[in-house]
Amino acid sequence: MGIQKPENIINRGASCPFCETEKLKDIIAQKGEMILLKNKYPVLAETYPLVLIETEDCDSELSLYRKEHLFQLIEFGLSHWLRLLDSNEFRSVIFFKNHGPKSGGTIRHPHMQIIGLNHLDSNRLVEPVHFEGIPIAKCDQVEWNLSTSPRMGFYEFNVVSEHGENKQMAEFIQNSCHYILNHFYSCDSYNLFFYQVGPKLIAKIIPRFVTSPLFVGYSIPQVAMNLDDVVKAVQKLYI
Repeated sequence: MGIQKPENIINRGASCPFCETEKLKDIIAQKGEMILLKNKYPVLAETYPLVLIETEDCDSELSLYRKEHLFQLIEFGLSHWLRLLDSNEFRSVIFFKNHGPKSGGTIRHPHMQIIGLNHLDSNRLVEPVHFEGIPIAKCDQVEWNLSTSPRMGFYEFNVVSEHGENKQMAEFIQNSCHYILNHFYSCDSYNLFFYQVGPKLIAKIIPRFVTSPLFVGYSIPQVAMNLDDVVKAVQKLYI
């Protein structure tokens, strides 16, 4: 029997392995509060799984970070993800974050994951149209939009960086997370995914509810009818 993975998103009384930093092993890199280490509980076989602990504050969350820490986190995460991508040691490398009880995560402490996939091409079903949408804002070659061709359905925020402007990218990501958790249908969960498409670095932020049966059964994404209204609401709050 393998090691049982801890869970404290639902069971908030359970101990947090990321708070006990003195017990962490296989640390790859560290910068301030941020720690990159090998994942003790890999989610996929035949992979190189890493966990990025974002902060020492177990009750914090990406939308709450002060700007200095936010910028350092995104820069730290992107640099290690791109390092693995450029190493050519893996078929593909994924970089993502779960937050909240409907996100698929199990540990509440803010963290991201970087996973080198030995055999699987994670971009095999990724299309450029998935990152097109109604513009919310554009600054320093970074576009923030609401997807008109979502991968899973309904509402998906995209942050598309043309030339690696990581600070502006980080701000738009943070705004997306803040909007989802504070102004969006009482949503308490989201996923954050990173992609490299040609020269572009892209983040997709997806609010998580109960997944549509059309997507589960047939991989049919549904597009919301009020995208323009959501864009205007976001612009009013953050632009």
